Amino acid sequence: MGLLDNQTQKSYYEGSSFGTYQFTSLQNVIDQFIIAYVGEGKIIPKVNKVDVAFHAQRALQELSFDTFKSTKAQEIEIPATLQMVLPQDYVNYVKLSWSDSAGIEHVLYPAIKTSNPTAITQDADGVYQFTGDDLTTTDSDTWTAYKSHTPNDNVDKYDDGTYDLVIGERYGIDPAHAQTNGSFYIDELAGKIHFSSNISGKTLILEYISDSLGTDAEMQVHKFAEEAMYKSIAYAVMSTKANVPEYIVNRFRKERRAEVRKAKLRLSNIKLEELTQILRGKSKWIKH
Repeated sequence: MGLLDNQTQKSYYEGSSFGTYQFTSLQNVIDQFIIAYVGEGKIIPKVNKVDVAFHAQRALQELSFDTFKSTKAQEIEIPATLQMVLPQDYVNYVKLSWSDSAGIEHVLYPAIKTSNPTAITQDADGVYQFTGDDLTTTDSDTWTAYKSHTPNDNVDKYDDGTYDLVIGERYGIDPAHAQTNGSFYIDELAGKIHFSSNISGKTLILEYISDSLGTDAEMQVHKFAEEAMYKSIAYAVMSTKANVPEYIVNRFRKERRAEVRKAKLRLSNIKLEELTQILRGKSKWIKH
């Protein structure tokens, strides 16, 4: 029976679940794995379904970090506090940028030479102050100075003579700081992102990675990587079972590695026409 026999074209185009055919649910992967791999006369004679579900979720989580297209994005306007709360399902960031009136994104770079430490309250003699048995803390002077400072390079264009007087005086500058887009740093403990003052009020775009386990709807696998999921689950099950010969475990490890590599190539979405167009630019003469 075809996969689309239960859905008409009318119900699809009048609905809201567009593009879902490229995915299969994690529950479907688990069920099909048990059918194909588990049972008498098969590779895995016996395994609990809850174990398969655990290894399937771990495989989905690991593949989401560097194989699947699991990047999400949020857009907010930077408030006067110059802070943004990390998304609920945030794992790591991919890129932060702000968009101008033309919709062009300007990439922000991390400020690696500042932080938001916990400031301990002291009296005039430097003695720590306590509230009950706990230290009394307040806002960090480091963060206060950072957000109130206006960068010297806060300009919008480079052809207005701003840099004419500093020719030759920027030898050895760090390219990460040779820009006017602004900067940020992430306070992992507080779960917030802090920004420099020159992007206050601008539209910020945060692209970040999740682990695809936040909701049931997110727990789905791209069909390009479905076989990689099966091999990952099989390797995890075999490597955690007792009395399994090492050569069997190594076999599944190699098969898993090969399928993950294949999934990465498929999901890289390289198109010959697009690559050809990019390579044409390599033949251009650059005049100095």
